[in-house]
Amino acid sequence: GHRRVPAMTRPARVPGARRRDVLAWALWDCGSTGMNAIVVTFVFSVYLTNTVGLDAGPGVIPESALGVALTIAGITVAVLAPALGELVQAPARRRTALTVLTALAVTLTATMSMVRADPSYLFPGLALLAATAAAGDLASVPYNAMLRQLSTPATAGRISGLGWAAGYLGSVVLLALIYTGFVRGDGSTRGALDLPLADGANVRAAMLAAAAWFAVFGTALLVRAGPIMRAAPVAVPDAEPGGLAGAYRRVWVDLRAEWRRDPNLVRFLAASAIFRDGLVGVFTFGAVVGVKAYGVSAGDILLFGVAASVVAALGALAGGIADDRVGAKPVIVVSLCAMVLLTAALLSVSGPAAFWVLGLALCLFIGPTQSASRTMLLRMAGEGREGVVFGLYTMTGRAVAFLAPWMFAVFVDGFDSVRAGLGGVAVVLAAGLAAILTVRS
Repeated sequence: GHRRVPAMTRPARVPGARRRDVLAWALWDCGSTGMNAIVVTFVFSVYLTNTVGLDAGPGVIPESALGVALTIAGITVAVLAPALGELVQAPARRRTALTVLTALAVTLTATMSMVRADPSYLFPGLALLAATAAAGDLASVPYNAMLRQLSTPATAGRISGLGWAAGYLGSVVLLALIYTGFVRGDGSTRGALDLPLADGANVRAAMLAAAAWFAVFGTALLVRAGPIMRAAPVAVPDAEPGGLAGAYRRVWVDLRAEWRRDPNLVRFLAASAIFRDGLVGVFTFGAVVGVKAYGVSAGDILLFGVAASVVAALGALAGGIADDRVGAKPVIVVSLCAMVLLTAALLSVSGPAAFWVLGLALCLFIGPTQSASRTMLLRMAGEGREGVVFGLYTMTGRAVAFLAPWMFAVFVDGFDSVRAGLGGVAVVLAAGLAAILTVRS
């Protein structure tokens, strides 16, 4: 179908959108997603569930505790994101918010180096994991809002896709570095750095490396953000936020205004919240399920992570090009259909080989869904409203962020099988697909 591009009074070339600005923006994602892959997905979460929580005592299932910790992180973000969205409505504040949240995520990740291979460290470790996930999520509000200053309606798909692709490639490079330097091999020492396995020393050193990675790659955007934002037309008065309560009052006013202006935007916020939580579930629990249910070794799951990220990056780039040509909604619908079918197929097979083939196929469709979701919202948002709508985007995403972890835990407990947790994730993806079909773009 032919996509209507909303009429916008922007020049053909956005003043702030120099190539180096777009590159700095993509590099931040490279740092953020790389660190997140190590912390939440492939290394620290597996270390907590497989090593730290191994003999956590009767009644403690580490995988279930991981689900609970991420649920709490999601609720925290849901509470804070709308206020943050109001705060960064003024472009000048986007840089400050991004700087604070980036520094927080780096500090928390570095602190993970203190979590020893002892059951008494399971809950402090989960608390650090949850807080890092929350800081990363909140940082996406000012980060996504910057896309307005860097793109036009005709280029948003490609630039958004480039950001996601940079994120995945960052994961690849960092995972490869962590695997070869800190994890690879057998015996009492691991990796090229020959770090002792005892007391989790190799993983704890890897967390310092992950923190340094984000610090290095995140800095370029924090430096460039000032000039990028100064080039932006300020569409809103730089009003004082008036605390959390004032922010929530304005969120309610904004939601009603958006509903009157275009009810589809509010419908889209709800639909994308559901399917994006399903996507997060795929990545969050994929590594744990691969190790526990499909017999992939804890070392090989890192190699899977590398391959998965390369595939997702290629998907994001291809999806970004498709997005600018046919529109964001067809990209989202096709990708979600494929993911539901592939997740169902994963439930009916076993063994490492089947996990590799179907798991990688699944990852091909994650990037396009994420990238197109961001551009679809940007194109639907009114000029100068991107701070608010991305605040709502993150809030609604986190308001239902308990869904995938909760459904995962329900299916794991109900069927007494870690593999069954994938069924819970598939249910969330299918619900998101049903919801997006009702949205007119």
